[in-house]
Formats: sequence, C-alpha cells, structure tokens
Amino acid sequence: MKAAIICSGKYGSTRQYAEWVREETGIPIYSDLQQPPDLADLDFLVLGSSIIVGAPTLKKWLFRHWEAIGQKPALLFTVSGTEPGHPDLISWLNTHLSPEMLAHFKYVPLRGRLEVAALPWWVRTMLRLAARMMTDPDAGRRMKEGFDYMDRDSIKPILDWIAARRGHTRPVMPQPEPELAEA
Repeated sequence: MKAAIICSGKYGSTRQYAEWVREETGIPIYSDLQQPPDLADLDFLVLGSSIIVGAPTLKKWLFRHWEAIGQKPALLFTVSGTEPGHPDLISWLNTHLSPEMLAHFKYVPLRGRLEVAALPWWVRTMLRLAARMMTDPDAGRRMKEGFDYMDRDSIKPILDWIAARRGHTRPVMPQPEPELAEA
C-alpha cells in the first residue's frame, strides 16, 4: 500500500513526530508543500500540522487539495502546546477546517516544543504580548517561557491507525530479557 506523510510546521516539533512515524513505518515524508506526492497514487495519508496562534499551518494546503484528500483515508495529527482533550483544540479546528474535513479525518492531537530563546525577536515580543492577554495563566506561562512536551510514545495511535490501513497489527517491539541476579 502506498502512503505519504505530509507535514507542515514552524519550529520542528511536527517534523520530529513525522520522522518518528517514518522510522516506525517506512512511509516517506513530504514537507515541501510546493512539491507534494501525487495524491491520486496513494492509498492513505498521514497529515501533520502545527497549530500556530490557533490555526493549523496545513490549512490552506488542505483546502487546495481537498478533492483528492477526501477520496482516501486520512489521519490528521496536530502539534501544539495545548494538551490533548482541551476544548480549544476542537474549537480551533472547527474555526479553520470544514465540517466535512473534520468528519473525514482520524484526529490525533500531540504536544510539541517551543524554545523561546531560539525564536526571532519579533516572535518573542508577540508571544509576550499575547501571553498578557491569556485568561489561562498556564497558557500564558508557556508562551513566555516555552515548553517541551515531545513524547515519542504519543505516536502510538498514529502507528495503530497505519497498521489497520495496511491490514495487520503493529508488531510489538521485543523487550529485553530481565537479567537474573546471581545467587
């Protein structure tokens, strides 16, 4: 079965999750949205998008290619500082994607990383200003100080979904034998 991971991110977390999925599945990654694979040739898609200021970075590309995407199984994972299950995630997706898209995608929210010191000065300034306006003090703190919630184990739902598309269960990684204590 042919598949592709198509991802869009700003600061590296989305790409890191895509790399981890590629390592586990062998599915190629396409992060140059100007040269995506031929979607008609694919059996399913894994789509990864950062969420920046409440909007998926993959939004325009999804609308531009929706006719082809809507014809095949697709999983969308998003990466942000917001914890999975938080109502803001669904609110942001409802604001920026169509109901048809939301009904079509298997959705997996992931948490990423933000290294404030590595950002351009103007982005740091914007984050500080936005943090002051946040009603959630934890969200404001994350915007000012940064965060690192990257977790390779959190891709398990993505790997399970891919295995189901391929018609098999995902192999369990062999565990090392426990060492026996000498008597």
